[in-house]
Order: sequence, then structure tokens, then C-alpha cells
Amino acid sequence: MERRARVQVHDLWVDLREFHLREINLEIAAGEYFVVLGPTGAGKTVLLETLAGLHSPHRGRILLNGEDLTPLPPERRGIGFVYQDYALFPHLSVAENIAFGLKLQREGRAQDPGPSRRLVIERRVEEISRLLAIEPLLARRPQTLSGGEQQRVALARALVIEPRLLLLDEPLSALDPQTREGLQRELARLHRELGTTTLHVTHDFEEAAALGDRIAVVNAGRVVQVGSPEEIFRKPASEFVARFVGARNIFQGELRPGEGGYSRLSFAGMQLAVVTDLVGQVQVVIRPEDLILSRESRRSDVCTSCRGRVVELVDKGTLVYVTVSLPFDGAPASSCDFVGVITHRSLEELELQEGTEVYLAFKASAVHLIPK
Repeated sequence: MERRARVQVHDLWVDLREFHLREINLEIAAGEYFVVLGPTGAGKTVLLETLAGLHSPHRGRILLNGEDLTPLPPERRGIGFVYQDYALFPHLSVAENIAFGLKLQREGRAQDPGPSRRLVIERRVEEISRLLAIEPLLARRPQTLSGGEQQRVALARALVIEPRLLLLDEPLSALDPQTREGLQRELARLHRELGTTTLHVTHDFEEAAALGDRIAVVNAGRVVQVGSPEEIFRKPASEFVARFVGARNIFQGELRPGEGGYSRLSFAGMQLAVVTDLVGQVQVVIRPEDLILSRESRRSDVCTSCRGRVVELVDKGTLVYVTVSLPFDGAPASSCDFVGVITHRSLEELELQEGTEVYLAFKASAVHLIPK
């Protein structure tokens, strides 16, 4: 079966009474690793279940390589599904769990004699088990396995049927950090080797960026932005997307005509020359890692620098988030807070603590504008 299926979702609407998917339009290239990113309750799992045939849309179509899957039952779609909780059968061995989908797939094929069918199933189970390095587990029951081992078995069960599309529902969320990192690498390797078109849902942007060729951000049942990880990270299309991917500095701004092809941007008590076609009210986005903190001013032709005061330090283990209140003029009511991020070494070198005076700088190229 062709593993590299092109997926087209046209104007999909799903009504589950307590939740709705609305106007879902997606184009997933053959062999693409596509990630659906969004918060809990955004509709990610409902979308996967609808693609798999577990929910019937009341409008729209789902196409795989041009074939309309919308009226087909789940077992005729050629789709592999890995649930967040693995959904392994506790009364079956690992080998029997993996073989389950193959047995269903081959039922009713009168041309396959019984012994021959069993041999084919055994061979496929051995092959996929070798690929996922779970051969020693084949005789065991799921309840004796670790979370990472259960996830590999669930992946093997989904892949053994050679699906046209692989659906992964939060596959890493229940794992400890070390196991999660290892399985993330495993997913990338499997995709390189097999080339199966994959749709992976998660609430974790780092996971999405590490694995996805492209990302669709969903919120409240709608797709709000589709793009490469870099586009989602650097050019969020809305305040929701900006906040969800960690852009903590979001301000209201106004653009007015300037000189020499530039526009004048006013925000947070500052004036900045920018190149843009936008006019009027905008939202100004600056990522924490694009802010430069120092004890001396770094103003230049390409860099804006302002003096402020540290009002909060939040230790995140390897990094420290520093909130700086600007401007530092003794008038708290007129201040505006910026959040930057630094290493522990920089924290020690700058000798920062709450109340410390500090200069905050950023380049005009670090500013992203969202029209209102």
C-alpha cells in the first residue's frame, strides 16, 4: 500500500454538541510530517478521530490521494492511529497486539489460505518489531511494559498495516523527559526510513518544531495559522499564536507615515522606524530571546536601548526569565514590562536582582507586527 498519501481536508465541520470543529481546510503533502498544535480542548483529537472515521462530519470532505474517504468506515481508510494512552489490549501479548490490525485487514480475503496468512502476519510482526527494537518484548503483556515500551508497541501496531496516513495523538505527553526525547528521535528516524505521511498532534511547540515539516495551530475548533516552524515562531498571525509559542512581549502600537520609505512605530512609550506596509493600530511582538540585557546602554543605528529596573526573576532551570519595567523614571503608573531570557552565567555576570537598574536593547528586525 502507498505510504506517501496526499491528504486534503476541505471545509470540514464537525458537530459534537458540546464541541464543534469549524471550517477546517488543510493540505498535507505526500510524505510530509505535519503537526497540529494547540492547547487542551482546541479540537486536536476530534480532528484526528474525524480523519480516522470515528466521527462523521456534517459538512466537508476528506481526501487521500484524491479518494473521498468521508463515507468510508474506519477499517477501509488505510489509516494507522496511535492514541495518547496507547489503547493496547491487556489480555493480548505484545505480538498479538501488533498483529491485531493485520488480522482485521486480512479477514474476508478468501484468496489467502489460512497457513499462508499466518506466516505473512508473523513475518510482518517480526519486521516491524525489529524496526522498533521491541523483539524481546513480543511474548510479554502490555501491563508489564514501561510507558516508552508501550508507546513503541502502539506505534508498531499502527505501522504494521502499512497505513497511507499515520495519526499520532499526543504520543509523547505521558512520558518522562528522557524517554520523551528518545522517542522523539525515534519518530524522526521512522519517518525518514518509511516516509509515511504523518499527522501528529501536540500542545508542545518545541516538540512540534523538532518534528514537523509544517505546523497548523488550532484554537477553539478552528485552524488559525499554518506555516513552517520558523514562520509560526517568528511571524505569528495573531496574539493567540504569539502567546502560545512563548512570545511574552506583546504591546499595542500605532504606525504613522515616516520618511525615506520608513514608518514610525509608537509603542510602550518608544518611537521606532520600521519598514512595513501596515498602517494604523497594530500589535507589536518581541520574543524574550531577542532582548539584550546589559548594565550599560547599547544604543546604535540598528538597536534601540532603554533603561529600566528588574522587577522579577523567574528561574526555569537552565534559563532565567527577567522582567524589566520601562521606563525607569520613578513613575510606576507609566511603566511597561518587558520579559527577556538569559543564562545563569549571564545572571551572575550582570549581577542582576530585583531592583537592579539595567538597559534593555533590541533590533528593529526583532519586531514583528500583527494588524488589528
